[in-house]
Amino acid sequence: MSNTILAIDIGSMSIKAVIADIDETGEIKVLGHGVAKSEGVKKGIITNIDIASKSIRKAVNDARRIAGNNISSAIVSISSAYTKSTNSIGIINISQKDITIKEINRVMETALYNADIPKEYDVLHVLPFNFKVDDQTNIEDPYNMNASRMEVETHIIIAQKSSLSNLKKAIVSAGLDIESIVLDSYASALSTMSKDESALGVAVVDMGGQTSSISVFKNQSLRYNNFIPVGSNHITNDISIALHTPLNIAENLKRNHGDLVEINDDVLELPIIGDEENKNSIPLKVVQNVISSRVEETLLILAKFLDKSGLKDNIGAGIVLTGGMTQLKGMREFAQSIFPGYSVRIGLPQQLKGLFDNLKGPENSTVIGLLLYKAGNHTQYEVDNKKRLLHHKEENTGLRDTFEETGFVTSAMSSSDTTVSDVSASSESSGNIVFSDLPGVEESRGDFLSKVKNWIKQLF
Repeated sequence: MSNTILAIDIGSMSIKAVIADIDETGEIKVLGHGVAKSEGVKKGIITNIDIASKSIRKAVNDARRIAGNNISSAIVSISSAYTKSTNSIGIINISQKDITIKEINRVMETALYNADIPKEYDVLHVLPFNFKVDDQTNIEDPYNMNASRMEVETHIIIAQKSSLSNLKKAIVSAGLDIESIVLDSYASALSTMSKDESALGVAVVDMGGQTSSISVFKNQSLRYNNFIPVGSNHITNDISIALHTPLNIAENLKRNHGDLVEINDDVLELPIIGDEENKNSIPLKVVQNVISSRVEETLLILAKFLDKSGLKDNIGAGIVLTGGMTQLKGMREFAQSIFPGYSVRIGLPQQLKGLFDNLKGPENSTVIGLLLYKAGNHTQYEVDNKKRLLHHKEENTGLRDTFEETGFVTSAMSSSDTTVSDVSASSESSGNIVFSDLPGVEESRGDFLSKVKNWIKQLF
């Protein structure tokens, strides 16, 4: 049975909504999409709830019309401008020896409890990047291991409560419910990096309209993230100011002549702001110099963030560039000069079934990443913004849980030869509930134990 989902990317320049189906195998099929100009949003921050909600509603209604589905529950992106991050460690003892989802959830909660989170912030993601089991470190997956102690190191992303509240109000005003909130740069990385890149270590640089971010992954885990409030729209502003030409002309110059590698000697006749009758003769190389200066400044700041992360020597797979700004000609080659010694590539969003042509560009990485996140392509274990532990394990909730709930200890079930008397004795010695402690049980103790014994024999 398929599951229909709605993903909404609230960007600084545009708001994108995509409706898709996820089948039982996890395959995603895109059904419809809508795009609206992002109004009431500046540098990733909602500045007018009413106007922003109208833009959201327009994008969603367009997607609904194409998909033929009136879904109202959405997974929504949140800008890095709202967020901060911190690391924290959780340690627990495991009395039952076997590590189940309950223990993993408990150690994650312990890491969250130990984290230094300001009162004005709420948790967005709790992402583990290193499990330790007893004396063994760098455990890929602790599930089902036998241990007496487990430790986890986590990267925790937090968001301002007021900003989260404003985002939720804009979504609700658009007539929608929020299923999950996901960091935009995290979603972009999910849609553009490969599993090999994530395992070897990779830095994903997302260069959007008004913000740019960097996320560093190692061993399939997010280890560091940061952002700056600078994007491709600043290039447009720079051109307009430097050449005294209208913003729409500056935007066209950026899109049509924004070459970062080849310098052109052509001369352009550009209109002057406030003077429609006269024009300025501007060498094209001046335009290109303005563009390259802003791009260089942006990449250099992000490169400093990479140095600050302490993970610069751990990104064996290099740099992945994505986002709208990467559509500038020569961006890969230009970035290569800023990140010498690293492999650099342009990251396009994963090509999903039914994906529309206008969703295949790098500017759509975040909204496609939201679909992938909902389909389960997130970190192996993760606590989301609603404090839910996300995972893919299917635990056996039969015999073990039944005995735990009634007070039997797990060690009593360690062998198929275990008898009911062994279980009872173990329970008494451990101080857990035993049958004789329960009112009305003593009279029917023999019959009850016989039934349980036969049940165990059938199971084993």
